[in-house]
Amino acid sequence: MSTNQPPHDASRTTQSAKVPSHPHGAASPAGRHPAPPCTLVIFGAGGDLTKRLLVPALYNLAVDRLLDDGMQIIGVNHGERETKAWCDDLHDALQKFAADKASTFHAGKLDDSAWNWVAQRLSYMAGEFEDDGTYRRLAQQLGGEARGGVVFYLAVGARFFEPIVERLGKAGLLSEGDGMFRRLVIEKPFGADLASARDLNRHLRTFVKESQIYRIDHFLGKDTVQSILALRFANAMFEPVWRREYIDSVQITASEVIGVEGRGKLYEQTGAFRDMVPNHLFQLLGMVAMEPPNSFDAEAVRDKKAEIFAALKPLTPDDVVFGQYANGPGGVAYRDEPDVAKDSRTETYAAARVQIDNWRWAGVPFYLRTGKRLTARSTEISVQLKSVPFLLFRDTPVVSLTPNILTLRIDPSHGMSFDFNVKTPGAVVQIGAVRSSFDYDDFFAEQANVGYETLLYDCMLGDQTLFQRADGVEAAWAAVDGVLHRALGAALPVHEYTAGTEGPAQADALLARDGGAWRALAQAAPKKP
Repeated sequence: MSTNQPPHDASRTTQSAKVPSHPHGAASPAGRHPAPPCTLVIFGAGGDLTKRLLVPALYNLAVDRLLDDGMQIIGVNHGERETKAWCDDLHDALQKFAADKASTFHAGKLDDSAWNWVAQRLSYMAGEFEDDGTYRRLAQQLGGEARGGVVFYLAVGARFFEPIVERLGKAGLLSEGDGMFRRLVIEKPFGADLASARDLNRHLRTFVKESQIYRIDHFLGKDTVQSILALRFANAMFEPVWRREYIDSVQITASEVIGVEGRGKLYEQTGAFRDMVPNHLFQLLGMVAMEPPNSFDAEAVRDKKAEIFAALKPLTPDDVVFGQYANGPGGVAYRDEPDVAKDSRTETYAAARVQIDNWRWAGVPFYLRTGKRLTARSTEISVQLKSVPFLLFRDTPVVSLTPNILTLRIDPSHGMSFDFNVKTPGAVVQIGAVRSSFDYDDFFAEQANVGYETLLYDCMLGDQTLFQRADGVEAAWAAVDGVLHRALGAALPVHEYTAGTEGPAQADALLARDGGAWRALAQAAPKKP
């Protein structure tokens, strides 16, 4: 048990004074060791992100014995309440999630010893985010000079990023020294366009070094996303053909069957394009398109991703299609959702044709699409290879050859498939399309995961590989800024599509002019028998 523990917080008088060691008393999983002792300070302790993702992720890390016994968790939020009341609220939510989502938690039920381990390290501190007094009290609770490691997690709206960071900096809470690290975690949006992204980065770097900033994109916390690099660089059969000479096009899809789910007010300010394209979908594009790094060192990987974003050809209105769902079998119209304007022009669907101006990818289109109230929920990447010459089959009944497509399934099913051609049985030469597939569940034990475990663990370790860097963020916004801010100020047209379908017809035309077509969403999200 580590002796480097932050000072005990007197507010925990409602709980046992004994702080238990790790549940089960067993070692961490092979090849992994507990993160160093630290204090995690969560701004927005009463919010949905903390309840649904951060605390469940911490619980799963505790079950896997990947947190140090010296860890402490301080929740900061407006509104007075007792630490025990906060703990009880988190416990109730965790129990519900464990019952509803077996794949999210070990054994599909709550492990009381693991929860008690987490609960004994929780403390609540009331405070307004823009009140200097909050940060003086926080400094006292952290223990004077706040020695040891501290991670400040901003689970708050973007409007609070700058005031919180400024007050942390002025209170001296972001200063590092011997034996003490200070890390700052922020969630997207990292700005709303290029200008605001630059302003945010400038403000952050006034008070904290870039090496201390961890910009989270939860897509990168998914094992299936991280496996893209393993697929490319650990298999001799893929990397040699991963270039313009062999690849015809790439499709990246993130579709949902749900609507805005009560987030109409927020969604009206954002829309599908800003919400998904320059961050989540570009991050997937970066993993697919980046050059091989010389190591898996964080900066080596992030350098290669930043090169890809810098090489993106700026989008024009001809490269983008926006849509908005109307009444249909998939649900009510977007304009009928709560807190949505009756004449709203906010897009709930966005498709884009993206080009990368570098040697490897010149001439290869990357088609991106995302939307709500579509036919199926699916996050996938499909890499279509170029067709082979038809010469060999000109004197046979074969009319056409199905293109070879490698598909990486990220959500909700996890795996990979490859479409290719074979000769069908019989005396006559006929070609039939077949599919070879693999599912993670068939080869590996299911791991409890809400998508934040790896990200939190890496942040505590100081590994920034899966976190965005300022230059990459700004390069991504630069690629889309011409669409967000057209020269004449005219808005892009927003085309209607029926809820429960595959999106607006205009998105089909985006590919048809290149001779291509979207993969069917029902095909993209196969269901297991």
